[in-house]
Amino acid sequence: MIYLDHAATTALDPQVLAAMLPYFTQHEGNPSSIHQAGRVALQAIDDARSTAALILNCARKEVIFTGSGSEANNLAVKGVAFAQMQQGKGRHIVTSAIEHHAVLHAVEYLDSFGFEHTVLPVDADGLIQPDDLRAALRADTIVVSLMYANNEIGTVQPIAELGAICREHGVPFHTDAVQAAGAYTLDVEALNVDLLTISAHKFYGPKGSGLLYARRGIPFLPQINGGGQERRRRAGTENVPGIVGLGAALALAEERRASYVGHCSTLRDRLIDGLLQRIPGTRLNGHRSLRLPNNANLAFECVEGESVLLLLDQHGICASSGSACTAGSLEPSHVLLALGLSPEIANGAVRFSLGKDTSAAEIDTVLETLPPLIARLQAVAPCEAA
Repeated sequence: MIYLDHAATTALDPQVLAAMLPYFTQHEGNPSSIHQAGRVALQAIDDARSTAALILNCARKEVIFTGSGSEANNLAVKGVAFAQMQQGKGRHIVTSAIEHHAVLHAVEYLDSFGFEHTVLPVDADGLIQPDDLRAALRADTIVVSLMYANNEIGTVQPIAELGAICREHGVPFHTDAVQAAGAYTLDVEALNVDLLTISAHKFYGPKGSGLLYARRGIPFLPQINGGGQERRRRAGTENVPGIVGLGAALALAEERRASYVGHCSTLRDRLIDGLLQRIPGTRLNGHRSLRLPNNANLAFECVEGESVLLLLDQHGICASSGSACTAGSLEPSHVLLALGLSPEIANGAVRFSLGKDTSAAEIDTVLETLPPLIARLQAVAPCEAA
């Protein structure tokens, strides 16, 4: 099998599994217990928190462990919005047209409580224009949420510049960095962010373990109540093995970042260039250079992306038509529509996302396999390909 769907999830790294195993089989204590077994579990969480704080360049107390990236996004947006409203600061939220649904749906949910939001457009490459953000900010804007790197098209935003604009206006700034972790810096000071989200299973850690950085002093209300865990910001007995795994995976991702970026970007360009040359009418979605090192999102004329995926799967190649969280949806990707693509072109998109173990031979296999599959589908399509 050739696995090119790492944006959806990655395999658990053996070193990460080794770090987690003792907390499944030997150290069963509850971190809230005062006995020795509880103290061992608590120390494991504290160690993971220290690792995350070092890589994010923040204080340990600013790290909140969650059950997923989606939970962390909801916690950031809702937690700040409700706290700001409670303090009479306003009800206006700014986000973008290409956010993950964990942010978009959270913002839409807040509208039912009397909030309102502005959705920033993106250009044809998926980039947010800083001037658009500046123009959208109002006196009653209480939080801005803009993603670091897009999960579908891979476009990387000028987060530090966007964050600086928010800081000038005194507005808390959140970024969904789920796809960026392991590829770009997570230094919250350099990025000018007040809140930042990551998810362990995107960088060879376990599923079910996420993290939210929340800068000290940012107004914030917990969204899960019933316990004093995470400094009373996220109730519930901690997932000790998952938190240990997140810490171990994050440390490895940071250590390997330069080699990972070099490896994946070389193979990404080989795949993109090869498909553009071999399949007429193919379109690259997202910015050509300001994109995740492992992301290649392409649209093929006169075909359905789902049909392409089924044929690839029959040949042992795993890819995606977009976000794993919207798999099975018949609606065109909201991200691709935001680029100005027609629904027909958007439905012909396929996302290939590479990993640290992807090989040149696997990329060459895709380059040999995919063109005749596209030609076969186009031959029976109701439209005429270029």
